[in-house]
Amino acid sequence: MAVSPELVFSVLMGLLLLIVAGWLTRLEDWQAYTPVGGGGYGESTGHGHEEKPAGLTRWLTTVDHKDLGILYSLFGIVAFAWGGITAMLMRVELTTPGMDFLASFGGIGLYNALLTTHGITMLFLFAAPLIFGFANYMIPLLVDADDMAFPRINAIAFWILPFATILMWAGFFLPLIGIDIQAAKTSWTLYTPLSTQMQGTGVDVFLLGFHLSGFSTTMGAINFIATIVAERDSVSVPWSKLDIFSWTILTQGGLILFAFPILTAAITMLLLDRNFGTTFFAGAGGGAMLWQHLFWFFGHPEVYILVLPPMGLVSLILPRFAGRKLFGFKFVVYSTLAIGILSFGVWAHHMFTTGMNPRLTASFMAISLAIGIPSAVKVFNWITTLWNGKLRMTAPMLFSVGFVQNFIIGGVTGVFLAAVPFDLVMQDTYYVVGHFHFIVFGAIGFALFAAMYYWFPIMTGRMYDRKLALWHFWLSIIGGNVTFIAMLILGYGGMPRRYATYLPQFMTWHAVATVGAFIMTFGVIAFIWNIWQSSKYGKRIDSADPWNLKQSDQFSNEWQWYEGKRQTMLADGGEEESDDVESNTAD
Repeated sequence: MAVSPELVFSVLMGLLLLIVAGWLTRLEDWQAYTPVGGGGYGESTGHGHEEKPAGLTRWLTTVDHKDLGILYSLFGIVAFAWGGITAMLMRVELTTPGMDFLASFGGIGLYNALLTTHGITMLFLFAAPLIFGFANYMIPLLVDADDMAFPRINAIAFWILPFATILMWAGFFLPLIGIDIQAAKTSWTLYTPLSTQMQGTGVDVFLLGFHLSGFSTTMGAINFIATIVAERDSVSVPWSKLDIFSWTILTQGGLILFAFPILTAAITMLLLDRNFGTTFFAGAGGGAMLWQHLFWFFGHPEVYILVLPPMGLVSLILPRFAGRKLFGFKFVVYSTLAIGILSFGVWAHHMFTTGMNPRLTASFMAISLAIGIPSAVKVFNWITTLWNGKLRMTAPMLFSVGFVQNFIIGGVTGVFLAAVPFDLVMQDTYYVVGHFHFIVFGAIGFALFAAMYYWFPIMTGRMYDRKLALWHFWLSIIGGNVTFIAMLILGYGGMPRRYATYLPQFMTWHAVATVGAFIMTFGVIAFIWNIWQSSKYGKRIDSADPWNLKQSDQFSNEWQWYEGKRQTMLADGGEEESDDVESNTAD
């Protein structure tokens, strides 16, 4: 009797989980260094966690929010690299109209698999984990809490992600070792009936990984909400003084709690249809429209789940280098809450071409246009904050300004797509791809880069290479605009999205988009090299205020914590290296 590769893979994954669980149970007092305020044992050590074990054991067993923030960030960077590699493979293939570059490696099937993993990776394994990385590290510091509300759940939420990722990427690597499980080729939206009828265990494995990533995200959201609401020091940080990044994380958590259960239910029904003969999405049941309604009821709030925290990051960072407080702080908070509420009323603008009742499409169009108002309020506040400010064009500031520029383009093109007549023409073209990438990379990515550079001194005690950071910015802003504007033009010309081959008339702008993608790639390489080498060999900072925030009275809680940490280290006999860096008031 032949043993199926699916059974072998399932057994191996189960054994791996048992080995990890068994190893952890053999560790003695592996959570002893968790502070009492964070839900652990032993004496409260605050953010110091002095009793951490050393070496690999520390990173495998840590429940310290700062360590987990670093782990989330590293995971997000690795996923970003994989997502970038898949994107470049597709862009090289799209340089010519026919199936040329990938023909010898799987052809259109491989292209569709790359398309699927690229979308899921960039949305769920890059953007969300990197946001959670900064939130894990900084939220307890910003709200003056000892740790996250549930440190162990925080650790579990992170460690679910690597296993989810193994399942989602398995189809690309298992065939190399003789296990016949192919990568999913459904596109990241998993539209039925394609996703229900496509043969192969690879789709099921992919769906299980997607399931796990949703559990991880939901656990993290609950933790952030509990931390901000219950663990926050209400005396030093009342609601009126809560920072804008914490407000956006709180709103994000609420959106996750309402949106992700819908995704979980939809994936469960899809798995049942594929494996147990149910008819949730069959013609006799809910049909393909049911999947689209469920998926986009989750999917459009997911866009704001990903973009609201970056908005908070820019709202936090940009005033620091403008030399003045954020203009209209309360209106930025109110607009954040308004976006969170309205985001659940716009999902069907992804479905204008499905034959919905025109009365429904009109209502969804109205709400989709209305949600642009609170976004426009934020743009107005950012621009007004810059007006007459004492601007310092550091790397965090440049990426924040780049965020605003890209967000304006992405937002305006999104408003056009919210109008039914325009969307009917552009729905399945590259115009949508260009719009979406202006938001996901041009806005979300730029805000995350700004945060990485801004908090790099806190997270490493060193300063990044300023020249490499500038190269990263200029290559990213130029390459991004070249690529995504070329996509918008392709969409205006009628180029359909998701196609691996196309008519020769679109070749010129595809070649332009590929050139821009290579420019972006060089910028990303500069970023990864900068982060790695600067964290190990960068010059140590000589002050807890490397950005001179005290001058503008914006020396916020996380920097105050870092100042106290440095003073404690010096009092305990710590020494600073001789290669100190100047205060770095400008890049």
